[in-house]
Amino acid sequence: MSDDSDTESFLAGYDPRAYDPVAVAVDVVALTIRDAQLQVLLVRRGEPPYRGSWALPGGFVRPSIGPDGEKTEEDLAQTAARELAEEAGPQLRPTHLEQLGSYGAPGRDPRMRVVSVAYLAFAPEMPEATPGTDAADAQWFPVSALGLSQAGGTVAQRPGTTRQLAFDHAKILADGVERARAKLEYTPLATAFVRAPFTISELREVYETVWDEKLHPGNFHRKVLSVPGFVESTGDHTETGGPRGGPRAKLYHRGDATLLHPALLRPASEEAARP
Repeated sequence: MSDDSDTESFLAGYDPRAYDPVAVAVDVVALTIRDAQLQVLLVRRGEPPYRGSWALPGGFVRPSIGPDGEKTEEDLAQTAARELAEEAGPQLRPTHLEQLGSYGAPGRDPRMRVVSVAYLAFAPEMPEATPGTDAADAQWFPVSALGLSQAGGTVAQRPGTTRQLAFDHAKILADGVERARAKLEYTPLATAFVRAPFTISELREVYETVWDEKLHPGNFHRKVLSVPGFVESTGDHTETGGPRGGPRAKLYHRGDATLLHPALLRPASEEAARP
C-alpha cells in the first residue's frame, strides 16, 4: 500500500471529535523607543473576557472569507500582521515580525484551551496607534510603567500597577523585552534607532534605554569600537563639544556586520560569563 492510500484510509476513519478542542491564537509584542523610553503597544479590550483590560494586540487564527465566498487560510505570521493592523491601525504593519514563543498553559484563557504563538516586532519610528475592530483603545506605554517583576520563574505585575494585563500577557511581554535586549547584544540593531551620523554617546543611550541600566561611557566606547564592522568612522566630528564643553565627538555610521562578534553583553550577562 502506498503512503498516499494509507493516509487516505487513515483519514477516512479519523474523528477529530475524539480530542478536546484547541484554538490557536497569536499575540504581538510591538516594541519601540519613544520619548527616550522603551514602549510597548497595548490595546484595551472591547469584548469579554477581560473587557476593559489592557492586552497585547492579537486574536484567533481563523480563515477569511473573500467577496466571492472563497475561504483563505492564513499562516501564523499573516494572522499576527493582520491582527496588529486591525486592532491598532492599518499603518502598523512592521517590516519584520519574528516568532517569540508559544504559550499554552491550561487555564490561560477562560473560554477554552487556547495556545498562543507570540511574535515580536521591535523597530524604530513605529507610528501612532488607532483602535479598530474589537479594541476600545490602543496606545503606546512605557514598559517601566507596567510593573513587571519576576520571582521563581514566574512573571507578574507589582501590586498597585494601574494597567493590569489580561491573560498571561505580562509573561509574554517580559519574554519579548528579554528578546529585544538580547538582540542588542548580538546584532547591530541599535544603530537603527539613531540617525546617522551618530556619536557613540547617542548609541549608548539606545542601549541604556532598552537594557534599563546605566553604562560606563568609557567601557562602552571601547567595547563598541572593538567589534569589527559594528560602526565605522565618518572622519567628521560634531560641530560643538558636549553639554559641559570639551572636545568635539567623532561621528560614525553603521558598519557592514550582521552579527556582533564579540557580543556586546549586558553587564549582568558579562558577569555571569566570567569563570
